[in-house]
Amino acid sequence: PGSVTQIREASMQFMRLAKTTGIPIFLVGHVTKVGAIAGPRIMEHMVDTVLYFEGDKSHIFRILRAVKNRFGSTNEIGVFEMRETGLEQVPNPSAIFLSDRSAVAPGSVVTSSMEGTRPILVEIQGLVSSSGMGNPRRTVLGLDNNRVALILAVMEKRLGMNLSGLDVFMNVIGGVKIVEPSADLAIAAALAGSFLDKPVHKETTLIGEIGLTGEIRSVSHAQARIKEASKMGFTTCLVPSSAMKQLSRVKGMTIESVSFLKDAMEVLFDGQEN
Repeated sequence: PGSVTQIREASMQFMRLAKTTGIPIFLVGHVTKVGAIAGPRIMEHMVDTVLYFEGDKSHIFRILRAVKNRFGSTNEIGVFEMRETGLEQVPNPSAIFLSDRSAVAPGSVVTSSMEGTRPILVEIQGLVSSSGMGNPRRTVLGLDNNRVALILAVMEKRLGMNLSGLDVFMNVIGGVKIVEPSADLAIAAALAGSFLDKPVHKETTLIGEIGLTGEIRSVSHAQARIKEASKMGFTTCLVPSSAMKQLSRVKGMTIESVSFLKDAMEVLFDGQEN
């Protein structure tokens, strides 16, 4: 609490102390209900870095995320686990997020999400069910609602799947939030798997952005994503055809390319019995 002048002068004193002595100083504040820093934003503009410590009671993981950084990327994160002795670093988040994954489960798909320069494998789950209400529900956790709505529209138009009258539920396991479009193909595969009641192979991972015409578009850091998947024991990766010229061979990994969403569905589900 305090006036704008008080916050500005106090922040300036801390900044002078930090820069003259080389001592890092952390200013801890609270956030509003919408997740923004409470009070006047003058302090947020003055400091070098703003970090958000995210998490909720239902998950043991806490994510330290940078939203402002004058000396580096704002996309880097740190993953921590709450234990009896306090917070401890999670050196391999991919292994933790995938530790309880079922062997065969329709609607479960793994993708590689980039957090700054760090690829992290996450499980995306989708559930499509008949609606008992006039207006079908759309419940999305950890993903952008608008992107999920876009993908549903593309699936209806390009794949002929009648999803408009069904309830749709999407979730990213572990409380992770994915904001990049590279998860589009995994989202579509999870929804299609639940709709068709057919699983994606456990050792298959998917990366790719979906366009409105149903094309699968290339994503950044594809090589790093595939290497991370290989380290975690995945043997097949479905990628956009346009990304193939940028990729080199990864030991133990079969890389399959697709150009359109329809092609991806054929690779993943054709030949499976209901």
